Amino acid sequence: MSNNTKKWFSLNLNQSKKLEDCSCGNNTGSCEEKTPKDGYSQVMDVSMSRRSAFKKLTAGLLIGAGAVSTSCSVIGGDESKEKSAIEWDEYFKGNYKLMTDKEKNETVNRLVRSYELRTGKKINMSSKDAEEDVLFGYAFNISKCQGYMDCVNACIEENNQDRASQMQYIRIHEMEDGKGFNFEEADDNYYHEVPAEGHFYMGTQCFHCDNPPCVEVCPVQATWKEKDGIVVIDYDWCIGCRYCMAACPYDGRRFNWKTPEVPEEEVNKNQHYLGNRLRKKGVMEKCTFCIQRSRKGQNPACVEACPTGARTFGNLLDPDSTIRWILENKKVFRLKEDLGTEPKFWYYMD
Repeated sequence: MSNNTKKWFSLNLNQSKKLEDCSCGNNTGSCEEKTPKDGYSQVMDVSMSRRSAFKKLTAGLLIGAGAVSTSCSVIGGDESKEKSAIEWDEYFKGNYKLMTDKEKNETVNRLVRSYELRTGKKINMSSKDAEEDVLFGYAFNISKCQGYMDCVNACIEENNQDRASQMQYIRIHEMEDGKGFNFEEADDNYYHEVPAEGHFYMGTQCFHCDNPPCVEVCPVQATWKEKDGIVVIDYDWCIGCRYCMAACPYDGRRFNWKTPEVPEEEVNKNQHYLGNRLRKKGVMEKCTFCIQRSRKGQNPACVEACPTGARTFGNLLDPDSTIRWILENKKVFRLKEDLGTEPKFWYYMD
């Protein structure tokens, strides 16, 4: 590194320190440097922790590129300062899976406040963990499904899915009688009156496998299985590599190529951090068994919307649950059993 470059880095690191002090609420009109604590490592002649070093180096680079001003006067008002602080903390937050309860609550509070500052409206966001002695499962009655698509529409509205690209977590496959479960020949985009004569209907979505291959291939641990069996995604840690999409044998994952567009008046404001909160561009999405509903004791939106009662959801560990009765009294099957993925999604017929 040349002497000029070293001077540039040193200058901008000092500037970034002043900027940080300012944005932290220094109301004196000056940006005086604070005395670093003893025992911190030396990075480019500035004493700091590793985390602080990374923050300051990033800010220094932004300043050098002209992206950030070091002047306190350019920050217009308390709300602007608050927005900047929220964005900064959000950018450097950790993986949700590894957060403490306190860190989870702080993260949720930041997102709620950020939405309020951006839109002037309020949302309710939960970070509710899995309940003890709960393992969610799903059953689909092929005999009852008539292909009405109410489940698909309810899922889109409940989970704040992109309207422009017509993203759908659920797919209803129209299949010809007598041809078995041939998904390659199924029609997933039928535009005619249903049910069509000589056809039957079968829904697919994320099956929340007990041995999910999507989790195994994620290089950044952005997806994992929760204690209640729900396979979730931390949208802020997802890098959009789509390895999970390729690994899923059930076509259960979706990639958003653009920032999801949801009209403000249609945004579902009852959200969960690992569920239907508004996503950024370039990340994976999928069914979460409506975690924002199921962890409050409610059925997923698709179950509630189904007009024929083809869908059943419940706690597999509850011997008195309807889904346990189905599994014990109906001839059930799962797709691609030979793969050993152990999906918690069963099919049956009356």
